[in-house]
Amino acid sequence: MFNFSANHLTLLSRTEYRSCAVFMVLDHSTHCVYRLHDFSKAHAMEPGSYYCVSGKVNSADKLYLVIESVKPDAKHTGLPVLLLMLKAREDSFKWLDSNREG
Repeated sequence: MFNFSANHLTLLSRTEYRSCAVFMVLDHSTHCVYRLHDFSKAHAMEPGSYYCVSGKVNSADKLYLVIESVKPDAKHTGLPVLLLMLKAREDSFKWLDSNREG
């Protein structure tokens, strides 16, 4: 087993399985998407926040990134840029709808 750590991560999705929870996260520094496994089902991540994650790489038969620790990323605070862009787009559509003639 090898150690891994990453920061500047945001949650894309969380799927609950019988044996583990699987988090799909986006690394905003490298633009890579990672699949993280939480076999304890004890770690919580919410969309719209940045996180630092550390754990182990388990490569017995398949490559698994197994979470040992999740904490808020103190260096990257605030909403991710993609969420801000989506919010601005949504607001512009609302403005267009409210100002339509007719």
